Amino acid sequence: MKIIEKEKARALRKKGYSINQIVKETNLSKASVSVWVRDIVLTKVQKKKLSERGRSVESIEKRRINRLFNEQSKRQKIIDNAKKDYNFISPEELKLIGIILYLGEGAKTKRGTVAVANSDPSVIKIMARFFREICKVPENKLRGHIHTFTGADIVKTEKYWSQLTGIPRNQFYKTYAKPSIASLQKRKTLPFGTFDLSVNDTTLFLTIMGWIEKIKELVIYGNN
Repeated sequence: MKIIEKEKARALRKKGYSINQIVKETNLSKASVSVWVRDIVLTKVQKKKLSERGRSVESIEKRRINRLFNEQSKRQKIIDNAKKDYNFISPEELKLIGIILYLGEGAKTKRGTVAVANSDPSVIKIMARFFREICKVPENKLRGHIHTFTGADIVKTEKYWSQLTGIPRNQFYKTYAKPSIASLQKRKTLPFGTFDLSVNDTTLFLTIMGWIEKIKELVIYGNN
């Protein structure tokens, strides 16, 4: 089998193929091809074609990289310009942001429990600030509950969310590790699982529900 592969590689080299072209054509290792064809001397015409092809491939790659860079630069410029629209978030704006986030992400069926579950650390940090600064939740009432996957480093995960939220680990419920055939992929996309930020407070739950209802009315029916 090796003799046949070697002869095929040598035949392609004699036709003027580059090492990389031969590897691609035959699925052989580059090391083997290099050894097998090293004694074959290419003609001036063949060398010229390979040189021109190399420059062509190189120029195409450079153009591709430049195009991607320019596209990314344009996208970043739009983002940077948009960021200039905001330099400060007032307490009233933070309140509105928290209410809208809760409308989309918060638990609404657990009577007496205010809770937001998300894998995005930014969402959790915003809601933690909303609970502390707007809802005036005492530190000892903040709770955390992590949902992760089999094989995850539980201690590392708990330390991550504790540091991010400022909630001590002794105020976390027992971390839940879900068995799943997709655990490996989930650990790649959600390395720290999902965090459930909660407060057991019926009054706060009903207050947030009231804020949500009023905001929906104002948006849907106007300010009149």
